[in-house]
Amino acid sequence: MPAEAAAFRARWALLAVPALALLWAGLLFGVSFLATPVKFTAPSLSLPVALDVGQATFHLLVMVEWGALVLLVAAAFFARLPAWHFLVIAALAACLLVQTFALLPPLDARVASIIAGQAVPRSALHLAYMACEVINLALLLTSATAAVVFWRRIGLLA
Repeated sequence: MPAEAAAFRARWALLAVPALALLWAGLLFGVSFLATPVKFTAPSLSLPVALDVGQATFHLLVMVEWGALVLLVAAAFFARLPAWHFLVIAALAACLLVQTFALLPPLDARVASIIAGQAVPRSALHLAYMACEVINLALLLTSATAAVVFWRRIGLLA
């Protein structure tokens, strides 16, 4: 019975890996590449308000992403994916670490300064954050695709 339970968990985990990766990718795309830029085109939304909303949105997104990362690691582990797949997940974790601890704090400080009416010098922080988002999106799509390719290799998908 334990072997059957492990096989059952592995099968569900194999299905969960691309589902989680694609769900996360969709969330990332919707927030970072659609909703956020569009918010700044709304004529009735002032820059400080847009920045305040953006700050709250990205803080929530990062928390959701950390949860998604934990679920993705667990699913990949139970699915017994090849070791290189964990390198993709590790790269995702590295980008998320950079965004959370190296980029968000100074971006928050910039937002606070702008909301307070202070002039802030130009910065490449937003570009760095967006570069991480593009990398994360590519890694998530790679993870989902690799899991489906793995399905074919083991005969789960004919």
